[in-house]
Amino acid sequence: MAIRLIVDAMGGDHAPGEIVLGAAKALEMIPSLTLLFTGDRESILRILEQCGAPMDRIRIEHTASVVEMEDDPLLLLKSKKDSSMARGFALLRDGEGDAFLSAGSTGAMLIGASSRVYKNRLPGVKRCALGAILPFSNPTLLLDAGANPEVSAEELAQFAQMGNVYMKAVFGIERPRIGLVNNGGEATKGTPVYVEAHQLLREAGDLNFVGNVEGRDLPLGACDVAVCDGFTGNVILKLSEGFGKFLSKSLEKTFRSGPLSGLSYVLIKKDLMKFKADMSYEKYGGAPLLGTIRPVIKAHGSSRAEAIRNAVLYAAKYASSEASRSLYHSFSQQARTENGGESEV
Repeated sequence: MAIRLIVDAMGGDHAPGEIVLGAAKALEMIPSLTLLFTGDRESILRILEQCGAPMDRIRIEHTASVVEMEDDPLLLLKSKKDSSMARGFALLRDGEGDAFLSAGSTGAMLIGASSRVYKNRLPGVKRCALGAILPFSNPTLLLDAGANPEVSAEELAQFAQMGNVYMKAVFGIERPRIGLVNNGGEATKGTPVYVEAHQLLREAGDLNFVGNVEGRDLPLGACDVAVCDGFTGNVILKLSEGFGKFLSKSLEKTFRSGPLSGLSYVLIKKDLMKFKADMSYEKYGGAPLLGTIRPVIKAHGSSRAEAIRNAVLYAAKYASSEASRSLYHSFSQQARTENGGESEV
């Protein structure tokens, strides 16, 4: 299946160099992939020429500005309509690509994914949510991972529905286990919003809800979809990233602390490198913004070329899966029975 991926070349801490280089590397692995870069044409061309990328599989849409990390996200719809991110969303809306990838501002991406201007939010979805795959004992979708700091109980229940469909379609899990991240296993634990959300999820007959899940149980495979607000989710995400780095460095230091342990390090070095790779956010490279008609992928702001390459591979897998179509069918059906209630920007 041919995949047309739109890439914001100017978003992220290391743009455009690492973004363009990483995306170009992915072309070597997916023969059916074509790329449409948005950003400064001259800069993008220079990088592509340096890495010898196949120009017959690449298009460039020149843009004059960039949505910076410190910008008000609403500038995407106001004074920065000509930015690389805004142009990417417009191209996605107009059917010029099958998916959109950016390492830029999460807030601006949420605005772009949710806005009526770009017509990409699924009917019936109240808020798009950022999903991140945590590299635990089994891949765990954390939803929301940072897009919506404050949410309602109904929105948490909707995140669970989106996560359920996504893990079925992309990871092939027949009945994903849905867990509500909380500070205790009892149904009465947490804030009133979480207590209400627990009740809604328990009553949702189409979900395999396993109840409240504490933070300590997430790495042990307690669920396949971990549902929470974006503030809690982002803390979990950043903590898991930091702890993975800490653990990898500690293990390496331990095995190189003396002659005998040094010999042990030589013997297990390959396994240790694999462990470090599995714990790194670069393994998946990107996180989907669920609740969109066409896939929108958020790459880590500090992504280097390797992470961007993996994000492109991940975006291609998502775009070619049944996830988007399944989500559209599920929520358009739900929208027919509801009237209003959608937050607009």
